Amino acid sequence: MRPRLAPTSIRARFTLVMTGVSLLVYAIIGVGVDTAVHNRIERDGFRDTQRAAAEWIGSMRSPTPPQPITSTRVPYLQLVDATGSVVSASKAASGLPALSTLRPPNDGRAQNRVQCANGRCLLLTADGVPPQKTARLWAGQSHTVYAAMPRPVLLGTQRLDALVAAGVLAASLLTGWATWALVGRTLRPVEAMRAQIAEITISDLSLRVPQPSGDDEIARLARTANQTLARLEDAMERQRRFGSMVSHELRRPLTGLRTQLEEVLLFPEADARGGVRDALATAERLQAIIDEMLMLARVSTGPRIVEPVGLAALAREEAARRGDGPPVEVSAPEELTVTGNRVQLAGVLANLLVNAQRHARTSVQVTVRRSDGGAAVVVEDDGEGIAPGDRERVFEPFTRLSEGLRRDPGGSGLGLAISRAVAETHNGTLRIEDSPRGARFVLRLPLAPPHT
Repeated sequence: MRPRLAPTSIRARFTLVMTGVSLLVYAIIGVGVDTAVHNRIERDGFRDTQRAAAEWIGSMRSPTPPQPITSTRVPYLQLVDATGSVVSASKAASGLPALSTLRPPNDGRAQNRVQCANGRCLLLTADGVPPQKTARLWAGQSHTVYAAMPRPVLLGTQRLDALVAAGVLAASLLTGWATWALVGRTLRPVEAMRAQIAEITISDLSLRVPQPSGDDEIARLARTANQTLARLEDAMERQRRFGSMVSHELRRPLTGLRTQLEEVLLFPEADARGGVRDALATAERLQAIIDEMLMLARVSTGPRIVEPVGLAALAREEAARRGDGPPVEVSAPEELTVTGNRVQLAGVLANLLVNAQRHARTSVQVTVRRSDGGAAVVVEDDGEGIAPGDRERVFEPFTRLSEGLRRDPGGSGLGLAISRAVAETHNGTLRIEDSPRGARFVLRLPLAPPHT
């Protein structure tokens, strides 16, 4: 395998990137600062040499002017004729040959140059004496004044470059350190969440990650993680309860089936055919329970096929199939369309109608109407009704009330649990509400968007 050169830590990667970017930015700024400082020093130096040359030219009154009064910044001044001979010079420039061969142009503008010779560099200005003055003093022969100063140390060495480079490096390292500290502080809650999640096991989902204050991305991540853990804990608890109920409900028919088969083997003189028939009936009940458990498990994962479903038409179709038992009357003043799995929703209506007919005395009433911006399907019977304390319990798997056991001993107790699971996977609800008489089941579903 190829070695991984990039650091695996987000903190390290971010710090490395920020340090590299800051180094590039600061380097560009440093080059600009270095250039600006060089130019400023040279500009100030040439300004002083130009001023010194102009002042000396302005003070000339004779063909051989006296030595000029110089400053410490511009110690070198020379007056040179057209042949290159030094006519007059400052004390520092006395005895020296002409400082330069540079000549100003005919327009009289001063020329600046960095003049280097014999290991010494000067900032030099060549300024020509005006024609009026050359005509009066030297019969029109051109003369040039050279004013020079030693080049400043910062320009003559790499000291300024070294200082700028050191500043760039220090600023980059400081930025990297600040980024490391800031990212570490920002990711501290994430590390705390990671450590807490690492301690969570499938057998104990009660722990929650620490949730920082505020509403930034990390706080929202912590809230979402805790909500997910809460849903996972609830799902695992429901799975444990469901598994316990499944094992309990399957144990009874399996025990009965085994007893019936053992009787056939132990007592061959008895009605073997009748024993096998009873065993087959028990097996069919066992198969029905298993099929409904599988259906409940599939329904809990959500509808796989989604389409527009007209609730009024669906209610009429399911009511028409219920030929046996008390009559079913459907009231649907308008068609209300929802989005979902038609087969699953039809199964919910079928379960509700079967349950209502089982307990009704004379009739079952189905109403499809709008309710709170959504659709509601109300299934009512005129039976004994359900006590308020049992209205949630009947939706638990394998839960059957005594009246239901008396009227249908062969039921599995999964029909209403499956119906509620279908409603919830369709973003709806299935509840039992108050009714003047009998039971009143209300299925609420969101309406389909207009474009569907």
